[in-house]
Amino acid sequence: MVKPRKGTAAIRHAVLLAAVIAAGMLVTACDKAEEPAPPPVPNLDRYYQQKLSWGSCEGYQGGGELTAAGIECARVTVPIDYGKPDGDTARIAISRLRAQGTRVAALLTNPGGPGVPGLTMPLALAKTPVAERFDVIGMDVRGLGASTPRVSCRTATEYETDRFVLGRTDPLAEIDQIEQDNEDYANSCAQRTGLALLGHVGTGDVARDMDVIRAALGEQKLTYFGGSYGTRLGSTYAELFPDRVRAMVLDAPVDPTTNMGDEVITAAGFQQAFDAYAADCAKAPDCPLGTDPKKANDVYRALVLPLIEHPIITPDRRGLDYNAATTATISALYHPDSWPALTKGLTELTKGNGEALLGEAGAYQEVSSDDVHRAVLCLEEVRVTDRAVAADIDHRSRAAAPAFDDGLINAEAPLGTCAFWPVPPTAQPHVPTAVGLPELVVVAVTGDPATPYAGGVNLAKALGAALITYEGTQHGAALEGIACVDEPVLKYLIDLTPPAEGLRCSKP
Repeated sequence: MVKPRKGTAAIRHAVLLAAVIAAGMLVTACDKAEEPAPPPVPNLDRYYQQKLSWGSCEGYQGGGELTAAGIECARVTVPIDYGKPDGDTARIAISRLRAQGTRVAALLTNPGGPGVPGLTMPLALAKTPVAERFDVIGMDVRGLGASTPRVSCRTATEYETDRFVLGRTDPLAEIDQIEQDNEDYANSCAQRTGLALLGHVGTGDVARDMDVIRAALGEQKLTYFGGSYGTRLGSTYAELFPDRVRAMVLDAPVDPTTNMGDEVITAAGFQQAFDAYAADCAKAPDCPLGTDPKKANDVYRALVLPLIEHPIITPDRRGLDYNAATTATISALYHPDSWPALTKGLTELTKGNGEALLGEAGAYQEVSSDDVHRAVLCLEEVRVTDRAVAADIDHRSRAAAPAFDDGLINAEAPLGTCAFWPVPPTAQPHVPTAVGLPELVVVAVTGDPATPYAGGVNLAKALGAALITYEGTQHGAALEGIACVDEPVLKYLIDLTPPAEGLRCSKP
């Protein structure tokens, strides 16, 4: 036992001890007082409880065709920033084709991109088996198409001018100028769109919009079909709301661990598809690439490289330059159904005619919004801010796809738009985790040019999903009339029975 102290020394000690204890208590109290209180949960009731007003699609972008097909449209109000639900809002355009038979649920869809409008998806799926049992729901994601406000960086005229002029620019001599153009583009996006929307067009915000749409549709849980970038939307929704998923089919899946626009992976995928096309074309004696597939790369480059310096001017005064020719080629490589059109275009090119290829390039460019595409990628990809790193990526891309090597190689490469993007990233590639998620279905094609097969394997593994493998060369395979894919997909969507483990098939 410690004996009590006597006298003034003891008093001083007691006072000091009391002061120390009091100080400690004060510090503890202050610490507790200074600890930030958890932020209040934003009240989103007014969004989740809104009632939809379905009506004619007239007045929506592409609405005339939808209305003629018996498809209805509506708009869903969402906050631009989910952390500020009382702030500015966006209006998401959605469409609906009612189930033609006994209804199972509403099937929300997305065609990919990022930047591809989805309002017409019910029209695209109208003759598929899902239209019999599901209300097929399309949507133009925030910033895009018939949704408002829209991401806007360039006018159509400015885009065409940039494509034509910059497509002829020699990057060896004008790296600084190209970077300046990229920075100007980023600044234009900020000025015309506003930083608030530009910082909230990423996958996470769209996934939250999907949940509001689910609630507005009166669905307790989400039934979803997404292709290409739509698989990134699906996996993000699964991470955020695993307990609100009924069923998901993710077709042509994006690898969750890589940049969506990884140049080296994409280059290798399209070279593989080009090789498959060249081998198929070589079976015909009049193939514009010749009858020896091993020489196809060189023959193709001999056709398109002169367009860098000497575009072909068409009768309507449009120009087929190198960028347009390769764009048309890449567009055709997405699916074998487009290979005959590519053969026709390349055959015309051998005769100095560029109209067919220019038409293919224009159709491809009209499909998506380049502005939204760039905005999403800049928010979610690992940004390259070093010219040497950019050059390394460029060199590896050329090696992976020799058919598309323009020969303009340098020790440095210009930095892309994302290096100058005015808002910071909101997400990065990662392995998704979703505890309590029901079994999903992933459909991956062995020769997919845009989203290589390995990425589908990775996504299925990460989500614990069943994997359907389709052996072929095309971008996606679900709901395209391929029985060995569509039958198990439909069975899963209707009664939640997953496909057999390791299911692998090919077109008869």
